[in-house]
Amino acid sequence: MENPVIIFGASGLGKVALEIFKSNQIIVYSFLDDDKKLHGQEIDEVQVMGSTEDEQFLKILGKKCEAFVALDDNRLKKSLVKMLMTDYQVMPVNAIHASSFISPTAILGHGNLVSAGTIINTFAKIGNHCILNTKAVIDYEAELADFVQVGAGTVVGSGAKIEESAFIGAGVTIVAGIHIGKNARVGAGSLVMRDVPDGETVFGAPAQKIK
Repeated sequence: MENPVIIFGASGLGKVALEIFKSNQIIVYSFLDDDKKLHGQEIDEVQVMGSTEDEQFLKILGKKCEAFVALDDNRLKKSLVKMLMTDYQVMPVNAIHASSFISPTAILGHGNLVSAGTIINTFAKIGNHCILNTKAVIDYEAELADFVQVGAGTVVGSGAKIEESAFIGAGVTIVAGIHIGKNARVGAGSLVMRDVPDGETVFGAPAQKIK
């Protein structure tokens, strides 16, 4: 990546993205965040220069700077990604930590955050704008759709399939071949041994539906 990056979002996930880019010697130009209290502040020597709708920064995207969206609220994230792609023809780049492992046969989309120690194994498929937190394991032939979030230390078993906008908490084990539906949520520490329907929330070992 030749151009510096503008990170959209200066909260915890933005700080993680900054550390990831620095691990690859990629320059971060600035943060943009809609919290005006953060404007003018520095995070590890990188300044929060304005809001996510600040035209003076948006107009340099794609020409002089790349974009990365560091938000874990999928509603806001989808809105911002749509704006970047529709109004500025800019696709957010990936933030992949230097200590992660991605198999040469794995398929990785755009705008993903891959944290330190994460493993994406043989023939796994990762969509766009996913968050894979520290030491997550996506085993061989597993598939993640767009905007999926996977917590730290979670293991997604071989051949498992996770649909769009699903949330998987920290320390979860999803056994091989399981299907997690769209917008489903899996609580931290759960052991998922059966399919989870769209929109359902499960928790426990084994994971059960929360009413």
